[in-house]
Amino acid sequence: MPSNSPLVRRITIAVGAVVLTAVVSMATTLVVSQSIKGNATAINLAGALRMGAFQLLARPADQKAMIDRYQDRLTSVGITRALPADKGHPLSRQYSEVQESWARTLRPALERQPLERPVPAATVTATEQFVGEVDRLVTMLEHRTEARVDLLYLIQLASLCFSVLIIAALFLDLKTRVLRPLQTLVEIAGAVGEKNFTRKANLKGTDELARLGTAFDQMTSELALTYGELEERARLKTEELEKSHAALQLLHASSRNLFANHDLCNGAVLMLQEMEQLLGIGPIRLYLHDKEATEPVQAVTTAARQRPFYCRDHHCNACLVTPEVYDELPAEDNDGRRLLLPIRIPGELLGTLEVWYPADLGLSDTARRLLETLSDQLATAIFLERQITEEQQLTLAEERTVIARELHDSLAQSLSYLKMQVTRLRRLDINGEQKPAHDAILDELSAGLNSAYRQLRELLATFRLKLDTPDLATALRKTIEEFSGRLGKPVALHYNLPPQTLSPNEEIHTLQIVREGLANAVKHADATDISVTVVFESPQVRVRIRDNGKGLPAADQPVHHYGLIIMQDRARTLGGDVNVANREEGGVDVTLAFVPKIRNLIHSEVLSA
Repeated sequence: MPSNSPLVRRITIAVGAVVLTAVVSMATTLVVSQSIKGNATAINLAGALRMGAFQLLARPADQKAMIDRYQDRLTSVGITRALPADKGHPLSRQYSEVQESWARTLRPALERQPLERPVPAATVTATEQFVGEVDRLVTMLEHRTEARVDLLYLIQLASLCFSVLIIAALFLDLKTRVLRPLQTLVEIAGAVGEKNFTRKANLKGTDELARLGTAFDQMTSELALTYGELEERARLKTEELEKSHAALQLLHASSRNLFANHDLCNGAVLMLQEMEQLLGIGPIRLYLHDKEATEPVQAVTTAARQRPFYCRDHHCNACLVTPEVYDELPAEDNDGRRLLLPIRIPGELLGTLEVWYPADLGLSDTARRLLETLSDQLATAIFLERQITEEQQLTLAEERTVIARELHDSLAQSLSYLKMQVTRLRRLDINGEQKPAHDAILDELSAGLNSAYRQLRELLATFRLKLDTPDLATALRKTIEEFSGRLGKPVALHYNLPPQTLSPNEEIHTLQIVREGLANAVKHADATDISVTVVFESPQVRVRIRDNGKGLPAADQPVHHYGLIIMQDRARTLGGDVNVANREEGGVDVTLAFVPKIRNLIHSEVLSA
């Protein structure tokens, strides 16, 4: 242990104080005892002087010799050694007065006194005065000795008290700065063993135990921080695993809904919203890519202030949020970051998944992997939906081709046979008064057969029409190119339908109505300006064909022409209505409005329930 240790220094100081007290006590005792050495002899000798003075009054035969011996006792070393060295000390002055009284008064009186005469009263008085001075000297010697003894007692008592105080202070210091800190450190060690890192020593001072307590406090703080970090990491990992497990369960449950539901928005919104709640992200938007379009088209969103233009069910409010909630969502201008995930299959990009998340929280690797898995599932669902749509188109085209062939092989041949029979009847030379009635019947029969044959050709053209393009938009562009060539001028097209808005059957009927309207405008209206508009006015699809031709006749329908009737039949098949009317500025306005069957799916189920 280093010599400059505060704890050792305190103990050394306490022990040194005790030793110093003992040394001082012994030294003062030695000095005091040495100072009163010979005082008893001096007191005895001084007391003998009193007796000797009265013996001199008896005037013995050897009085002169006794006076000399008395003089020697008065100045003996036994008395002078007990006197202080300081001549001004009261005891020294008293001794001087005794000597002076002896030398000036009593001794001369004794030497002058004859032996045969009685002792005079003056001599007795002088002797008594001398004895009084000696008594005062003896008394002062006794007081001085007693004072020295009392001083020695006080020194011993003070030394004892000081030693006791030092020892008591030492024990108190040991209890306060050693025992209690040690007990506190032991308790902290036990608390640390029980994973309780809140206990602190808070020891004051600079000694070893205080430094040890500081080290313990630092150790417990670091342990608490490390243990807290480990617990937090374990908690975060547990939460992440729980979120991953819940997300995987959600993906597993939603995959069947995605594949079974032909409405991507209806099948994905709730699943994406649950994914947002699990991962603490959002909003999520899905964009579909079209080869014929320059920009991706939004198909799904989890949060919107207003109903999206592609919404297929106005009874569904799953993606609608209040403006206050929408303003709090992460965005580019609201401390948000964006993650773009491609929705692709090998060799083709189907769409993009846009994920917004808070910038301060970030996006964990687990969440990123889950979103990548989600994009793969969406890609599979979109690809399968497209395959199903194409298969439906092919199946429908095959069915229509079979019907067209059957009509051509049966009804068309029958109509051709009837037309030939009418021609044979015209060649008969029928004269007489029945000839006008006969010709009128033949003309009516011929007109009816021609109309029926023309209607059959329109039906055959309708049944033989098929979508050999990826979607309705491409088919409409090709149709516009075809009729632009027939018109000699470009036909305007405005198309704004969300992806997968119409079923294959609805697309074919819509395309046929557009073709019929364009054919009427080109063939019969003598129009020079034709425009086609196909827009989505949620929840309806609205198709409008406009021209600047000569318009419809008063009857609104040419005789034996069934194009408008067929368009109305197709509109009823679509569940909508077609309106054909003359425009005030000239020309015809053909308007088709219907609600796609997919958009009525949920509503129809509710009504049927």
